[in-house]
Amino acid sequence: MRTIPQAFKTHLDGQATTTCHCWRVTRRDDVVIGFTDHDRDLSFDGTNFLAASGFEASESEQAAGLGAEADEVAGGFSSAAIEEEDLAVGRYDGARVELFLVNWTAPDERMLLNIREIGEVVRAGGRFRAELRSMAHRLNQPQGRLYNRRCDASLGDGRCRMNLAAWRGEGSVVEMIDRSRLLVSGLSGFADGFFRQGRVVFSSGLSAELDGHGRRQDGTAVLSLWLPLEEEVEPGRAFTVTAGCDKTFSMCRERFANSLNFRGFPHVPGSDFAYSYADGERVHDGGPIFE
Repeated sequence: MRTIPQAFKTHLDGQATTTCHCWRVTRRDDVVIGFTDHDRDLSFDGTNFLAASGFEASESEQAAGLGAEADEVAGGFSSAAIEEEDLAVGRYDGARVELFLVNWTAPDERMLLNIREIGEVVRAGGRFRAELRSMAHRLNQPQGRLYNRRCDASLGDGRCRMNLAAWRGEGSVVEMIDRSRLLVSGLSGFADGFFRQGRVVFSSGLSAELDGHGRRQDGTAVLSLWLPLEEEVEPGRAFTVTAGCDKTFSMCRERFANSLNFRGFPHVPGSDFAYSYADGERVHDGGPIFE
């Protein structure tokens, strides 16, 4: 049940009201930004809510039960609010959005209308439109772990426990061949293909998954990306690149010598095996079926 402060309730019961909406966006890196559709900035709870940010909300339908509700918020890019680059690199993915109804003549009189998470974001023509999902959408997401032949840890995390110091390199961009290929320097000490399926992080915070790593005779290398970059990367931009893992038991054992920390189930038979029948060609000695 939503609680309305008595002073705010008295204001709402009056013949004339002075209310506006305020959004407080909390990113996963704990950066907090506030916006309002009022014509001047407001401040409460230690957050400044910026006016003239171009923020506007769509109509929203509320329903009883645990169905995942969703609405939208739209806005424009500005240096004082949200920058297009921040959205491009995913800094607002999964951000928490609190929507308040506020008496702009007395910001202490307010109420929390709902809490959402940012879902899909569409950018076009200097503006963005972000889907705001209710917290109930988490109930539709898989929880826990699955029995899978591939590892479900991330390379180098607390479950993998792999020290990535020897699997990481640093360099700088020589040329952006196109949005999917970069000519780089600084990786001459690594073999051809060493960083295939890895990840590159630029000094600006932009990151990308790698499809390939080709070493050239002059000491430079070409990094091929899985997806085209959202923005241009100028020559001289520094980066850090980390080798990748295809999550298979064979790579974990043979390349990284980390089979004790493999977080998959490589010896669990798949559905094809479950529907097969015993034949005279296989060795049935109770040993592992898959190497």
